[in-house]
Amino acid sequence: MHMPGLNLPERSEYVAWAQLVQLTSIQSDEIGELVDLGWISPKKTGSEEYLFRLRDVYRIHKLMRLVHDLEVSVYGGSIIVDLMERIEELEKEVVELKRLI
Repeated sequence: MHMPGLNLPERSEYVAWAQLVQLTSIQSDEIGELVDLGWISPKKTGSEEYLFRLRDVYRIHKLMRLVHDLEVSVYGGSIIVDLMERIEELEKEVVELKRLI
């Protein structure tokens, strides 16, 4: 809905590097490690800035909780998060297949 006189920014599914640092409370170098690992894949803008999906914020929160609570490495935590997401996908597929039977 457009309201005259209001110039509100469009909602975006992307956040900039500084916003990601702020939203996840992790250091820039840790984000760089996750990008280097290929665990998160930001988009590059024309001005060589990185944009991250909001989904990355959620994934990083899960990762850092594992790192801090279970004292696993970032590498180990990233594998765990990937496996958890795969399990969620498979559970959704099972529910859908059961619905079709």
